[in-house]
Formats: sequence, structure tokens, C-alpha cells
Amino acid sequence: MEDYRIRESFMEEFASDGVIRLANEDPELFALLDLEHQRQVNTLSMVASSSVADPSVLACEGSILTNVTTEGYPGRRFHGGCKYIDEVEKIAVERAKLAFGARYVNVQPHSGSSANQIVMFSILRPGDRVLGLDLDSGGHLTHGSRASFSGQVFESFAYGLDETGRIDYDQVLDLAKRHRPHLIICGASAYTRVIDFERFRKVADEIGAFLLADISHIAGLVASGVHPSPIDHAHFTTTSTYKQLYGPRGGLIMSGRDWDTQISGSKTLAEVIHSGVFPKMQGTPTLSGIAAKARALAIVNTTQFRTLAQNIVSMAREFGEVMSDLGYCVLTGGTDNHMVLVDIGKRGLSGKIAENVLEESGIIVNKNKIPGDKRGPLVTSGIRFGTNSLAIRGMDAAMKDCATLIDKVLSRVEPINDTDYRIESYVVDEVKNSVIDLCRRYPLPHYEKQQVLL
Repeated sequence: MEDYRIRESFMEEFASDGVIRLANEDPELFALLDLEHQRQVNTLSMVASSSVADPSVLACEGSILTNVTTEGYPGRRFHGGCKYIDEVEKIAVERAKLAFGARYVNVQPHSGSSANQIVMFSILRPGDRVLGLDLDSGGHLTHGSRASFSGQVFESFAYGLDETGRIDYDQVLDLAKRHRPHLIICGASAYTRVIDFERFRKVADEIGAFLLADISHIAGLVASGVHPSPIDHAHFTTTSTYKQLYGPRGGLIMSGRDWDTQISGSKTLAEVIHSGVFPKMQGTPTLSGIAAKARALAIVNTTQFRTLAQNIVSMAREFGEVMSDLGYCVLTGGTDNHMVLVDIGKRGLSGKIAENVLEESGIIVNKNKIPGDKRGPLVTSGIRFGTNSLAIRGMDAAMKDCATLIDKVLSRVEPINDTDYRIESYVVDEVKNSVIDLCRRYPLPHYEKQQVLL
């Protein structure tokens, strides 16, 4: 125990020395990092694909584990010096299994997109068919978009939404029977309703396809039981670890009841993914990132996180209701998760204008394409709001305040074209000051001592 305390003290001194050296030896870079720190503290982030990593997660990611080359897996490395590294990876795997009820987990993927790429290149050949959610309907680039490897290496087909804005499951079945894809992908990047993973598995089984569930946006809700889990329905479940797990940039590949099913000669699903990650697609894993994943997953496996997940959804629902009451077109009429999608085109604005003018006012959102959008992805007719970062601030009682401030900006901005606009400076200043006041009232956890600047 005494040795541990010595090492702990050394780590603290080491980290502190690193910050001091950065400030003294590279003041230009240090200043930029400090400014970004202050920006995050002093603005309200409603970007649905973001969250706020705990400082203990960041400490892991910035640790000396970066110095170790660790190709391979625990007990089977290609380099020495992995005695403690192996234990770190084992802990990350076990915590992920506990969080998601998985039988197999690989914690080495560098991102959620990498995780999808690894799965696809492990079980498919170039030219094989893939069926995923259309990008404009809320899908992701790696689900078959022509702009991605998934739509260039493989022959991709897309399903969409029905007249209510929900996934058209009848169309999924029809397209699956017609095109006989080798892989069906479910999950979304901008979809606000519950996904029926069991129904997707029935379709996959009917045509003999694999099913991949990408839960990057709802991983925290799934782990907490707030959203149904795909683990025992999908052959493969992937996720990024930063969006709703409040962890580092990275990914996971998981499997439930199918983990030991033979899918390639004598290899099981788990074995195919294991070799698909290394040596097929990746080399040395980022062990500092894996340590950060382990720490984040420890937080996910708490009752406090389950409460947070419940708040994420309730806050999003309230925000959507207030926006609707203010006259905004909320897609599908509401939400079942952390996202609220608004058709800002109906207000005569583009998503780009809305994003820029709100950022000018201290509120961070992202433009997003919506079904039938005639504007391109860099302009769009929609905005995607999210509550992950607001929930961690404990802003349960402030959703009406947030919506009102957003409306104050968007109702007074005058578009010149799809990218340029005019707005009175006093409006921006008033909203920015109100945002700073909210940041004071609801500081980021563990950031309470940070200076909120006027």
C-alpha cells in the first residue's frame, strides 16, 4: 500500500510538471488549450454527439501508458513491458461486459467508425451487399454512404422512414428480401425514436444476414436500461466511447449470445473480430485510451449514471416540447432519447446560419440534414440538439430557459442568404450574458473552481 501511495504521488507530480513545462516551453499551444478549456466551461453545449469527460478519465488518457508499445492482446503481446498494461485492458473488457451484458468485448478500436470498419472487413468481401439507414434519414457515413468506405467498397442499399418519421420496418424487410444483403446495419446518427433491434434481427434471420447494431449515440441509455439493448439481438454491437459514455475518443465491439457461434470455417464470431482488430485492421492499441475507457465504464456502472441517463431523456423531451410550443417544427413530434431534431428551414433559416449565430451567442449546436433536405450537408435545413452535456451540469430545471434563449436568437436573426445573416449585437450580448449566468448556476462537475469569465 505504501508503494502505491508513492506511485500515486509521483503521477500527480509528473502530470503537474507536464502542464508547467507546456506553459513555459510552448506558451502559444498552452494558450490555445487554456482558451478551449474556458470556452467549454463558459458555453452551453447542445451538440448531440458530445459529452463531458470526467477529469479522472482525462488523467488516464494523458498517462504514461502512451509510452508502451502493446501490439496484441493480454498474455499474447509482441513486446515486453506489458505486465500492468495487460491488467488495464482486462479491467476495461470486464467493465464493458458488465455495463452492456455482453459475452465478448474488444476495447481496442480507435473509434466507433473504426469499430464498424473492422466488423465489415472481418465478415464481408469487397462487393458484398450492405443495407443501412439512409444518411438523410439519420444514418451514419459508415452505414453505407457513398462518401464512405462502406458505400465504395461494398454495394450498399438504404432504407428510410415512414410518414411519421419512424424507421420503415416494412421497407427494411422488403429491401432485405429483394437485395439479400450480407449485412444489415441498424442504429443511427440522427434518429430520435426507440429502435426495435429484435425486429431487425428477425429480418436478418429471415434472409440469413448478419446484423450490426451501432449504438454510438445511445450507448449510455442502453447501458442504463433506458433504451432496449441490441446485445443479444445483433451479431455485433459497436459504439464510440465519447458520445454518451462520457469517455475518451475510442470505440468498442461487443457481442452477446452469438459470441461463440462459428461464422468463418472453424472460427467463432469472437475469434473473427479478435483477429479483425489485430493484426488485420489495427496495430498498436492506444492503451492510455483503453485506461480512459475503463475509468469511464466504471462510472457507467453506477446508480448515479443510471439517474443521469434518465435525466438525459427527460430533459430532451421537455426541451422538445418547449421548442414545439414556441412554434418550431420538431421532427416526429418529440424524442425517446437525447436528441431533438428541428426543421429550421420552416423558419426561413438554414442550419448553418442557426449554428453560427447560436455559437456567437454562447450556445453550441450542430446543423443537420433532415428527410427530404434540398440543402447540402454543409448548409442543411435542420438543427440537431442534444442534452448529454447539459445533463451532466444538472440542468434539469433549465430546459425552458435554454429553449427561450435559443428562440430569442433565432427569432431575431435576419438571413441574407443560406450562409450570411444580420443580427443586432445587443441581442447576442444579452443571450451570451444569460448563458454565462446559467454556466455559473450549473457549473460542469469538478470544474466548480474554474473562473467563469465575463
